[in-house]
Amino acid sequence: MSSTMKPPKGFAPMSCCWSTATMQKRLPFLAWLPDYTWHALKMDFIAGISVGLTVIPQALAYAEVAGLPPQYGLYSAFMGCFVYFFLGTSRDVTLGPTAIMSLLVSFYTFHEPAYAVLLAFLSGCIQLGMGFLRLGFLLDFISCPVIKGFTSAAAIIIGFGQIKNLLGLQHISRQFFLQVYYTFHNIGETRVGDAVLGLVCMVLLLVLKLMRDHVPPVHPEMPTGVRLSHGLVWTATTARNALVVSFAALVAYSFQVTGYQPFVLTGKTPEGLPDAHIPPFSVTTANGTISFTEMVQGMGAGLAVVPLMGLLESIAVAKSFASQNNYRIDANQELLAIGLTNILGSLFSSYPVTGSFGRTAVNAQSGVCSPAGGLMTGALVLLSLDYLTSLFYYIPKSALAAVIIMAVVPLFDTKIVGTLWRVKRLDLLPLCVTFLLCFWEVQYGILAGTLVSMLILLHSVARPKIQVSEGPMLVLQPASGLHFPAIETLREALLSRALETSPPRSAALDCTHICNIDYTVVLGLGELLEDFHKRGATLALIGLQVPVLRVLLSADLKGVLYFCTLEEAEKYLKQEPGTQPYNGSEDSVPEHKIALLKA
Repeated sequence: MSSTMKPPKGFAPMSCCWSTATMQKRLPFLAWLPDYTWHALKMDFIAGISVGLTVIPQALAYAEVAGLPPQYGLYSAFMGCFVYFFLGTSRDVTLGPTAIMSLLVSFYTFHEPAYAVLLAFLSGCIQLGMGFLRLGFLLDFISCPVIKGFTSAAAIIIGFGQIKNLLGLQHISRQFFLQVYYTFHNIGETRVGDAVLGLVCMVLLLVLKLMRDHVPPVHPEMPTGVRLSHGLVWTATTARNALVVSFAALVAYSFQVTGYQPFVLTGKTPEGLPDAHIPPFSVTTANGTISFTEMVQGMGAGLAVVPLMGLLESIAVAKSFASQNNYRIDANQELLAIGLTNILGSLFSSYPVTGSFGRTAVNAQSGVCSPAGGLMTGALVLLSLDYLTSLFYYIPKSALAAVIIMAVVPLFDTKIVGTLWRVKRLDLLPLCVTFLLCFWEVQYGILAGTLVSMLILLHSVARPKIQVSEGPMLVLQPASGLHFPAIETLREALLSRALETSPPRSAALDCTHICNIDYTVVLGLGELLEDFHKRGATLALIGLQVPVLRVLLSADLKGVLYFCTLEEAEKYLKQEPGTQPYNGSEDSVPEHKIALLKA
């Protein structure tokens, strides 16, 4: 049960060369399955059961967050387990419904299952396309402060959204600000039974979590009784969600037998898995038929936000555990896995899913050795749909609310503000913008935060810091690359420090940190060379990298002086012997040392 178990030979070192590399890259299970061991099977079985006992109550609860009937949570919880077995590159990740994805689904699907299923299909198509086109790099433009701002706001929105179920309140709006108002306005209608049971469930979940975090590791030299006790405690604390929900259902059933029911119950859940069918491309309502085009227009920004946030959450989880457990993942392959999961899941009435951090943590802590653990999790969910749905009737909504609240509490990062204040205070701006606007509309928060982050990035590109050194020559060194928005900043620095002095001074531009330039920069350098020439001064370039050199040669600039070192430039300007410029074309210019590009 230790998290340090070694994976089967052939799984962890994803970067090594294989004889059938292409097939194993697209179907990663071919890399580790031939060396799969009985020990790995045992550990995967234990991990799969542990995750299954976690996902079943969570799936029922997250369906409530998504505004859907509880069975849709279970419909969404099994397909990712099977698809990831074949396509996943992380041994730890589990795909399924999550709190954040459920929240996004509730925003864009009007609490209509048909919209949710269609959104899963379209999101999967977008994700699969991004995987084939290798567009995973686009996710890198969503910065960490934006992610932290979104997840922290989502934790509050989801958590507060469950207060109504925790207190047994009815007819509360789902819009956040109205929800806050009506929750406090109707606080007097609190059902004592639901409130007490919900709080008891929260306390039990917290105690079991603390026990799980403080269980000492087991050692082989321990007595058998101690190891058995350790195993029982580990099992109970790992499956705490299922344990607490079962306890609450038993309490509710006991009251039902007596003829008095103080709790709001989940109610009847349809048995079995729905028949496979294509996603609904139109919906018939009392007011007529809603066409596919109208459904897509209704989902609006959700078609961008849901697939992107799903990819972001899943890849972030995969990278986090890959780093902890010393193996590598393929981000584009992960896109294919999650995209195909959503497409196939939509055939069985799933709403969009992604990687779950909480269940992935359970998987890793259970000693999982490969994605095969997901097979047991998926089988457990299917069994629950066939045989346990009649028991779900007695699950109190307050118990599911307690599960959700305790699951989203870790999403709120209490330390991020202090960390950013110490590291880089400017990053607080996208964090706060994202956090605050997400309470209005999630897509506006994410979009605004990303735009602020991009503006900060573009400002650093357009206004790079320029280090100035005084000496026999004035030396200016851009601290980062030189792109077209920055040429005006460089021009102003050279004019103010070299040409607007009396007399004008020669200057050297240290290009050590410049790895490429564009045509606008070339034109700007040409204008600077003319300005220096007119004022009787010299502008020399130092430390040009070969790609930059080739661009300058191709541009056919006149009188561009290049030297490998500042000392050579100073000697040339003093007309000392031994430092004469080369007259050469691109073919005759040494790669490592050039004196004159074009006389």
